[in-house]
Amino acid sequence: MNKLEPTWWFVFHNDQVLLEKKEGSFTIPCTPEAPIALNGHTVHNLATLNGYACKTVTTDNSVEENEKFIMVDLRGSYDYIPPSQFNMAGKAREILYWDRTSTYCPVCGVQTQQFMPIAKKCPECGYEMFPNISAAILALVRKEDSILLVRARNFRGPFYGLVAGFLETGETLEECVKREVMEETGLTVDNITYFGNQPWPFPSGLMVGFIADYVSGEINLQDEELSEAAFYTRDNLPELPRKLSLARKMIDWWVNETTKI
Repeated sequence: MNKLEPTWWFVFHNDQVLLEKKEGSFTIPCTPEAPIALNGHTVHNLATLNGYACKTVTTDNSVEENEKFIMVDLRGSYDYIPPSQFNMAGKAREILYWDRTSTYCPVCGVQTQQFMPIAKKCPECGYEMFPNISAAILALVRKEDSILLVRARNFRGPFYGLVAGFLETGETLEECVKREVMEETGLTVDNITYFGNQPWPFPSGLMVGFIADYVSGEINLQDEELSEAAFYTRDNLPELPRKLSLARKMIDWWVNETTKI
């Protein structure tokens, strides 16, 4: 009898992921069989991690904390597990979200059928569905020795972050940066350069970061989006986003750059 290889199991209940307590720390369960009863839910194949297959599945009920397991929300899991596991958990969450929101064909309403790990097809009209990725920009706006930080009304804490917004049809990412900064703060920016990007599985986005320089204008907030905004020097920064975010990486980069001057 062949011995089953261990598998990474990314088990979710709503936005919570199952973690295993192991030797004083936490990890995504890595066992040949699923760590809990799956109750008939579809298991999705993801990729490989450290040489082992990764699978994800959703459960009907949360798991009460015990001596072996704990469930935490995906954002919070960043503080518990290694970055490689957190990143894969994000991918798993996006696949589960896509699976839940692609049950029926948007063209004719017939129930879809999955024919590839991340592809579904309507058996009636042939329409194919793949996971949708929503691209959004982050803009770190520099003005002399300060940067623009904003307090968005949808932030989950009292922190300040960067201007952000979704890419619209027909525009480049750089055009999106200029438009979003102007719409949300009334400021004109230029000298836009790419910084980096980050998958953002809340529920399925890609954050693309840019550095931009202030050109002109006075801060005039878009009230529906922002509650506060101002330019801050590195010695007078407000509470910042958590380190899991690209926005925080960009702010930390700027702080380090200004420290060298």
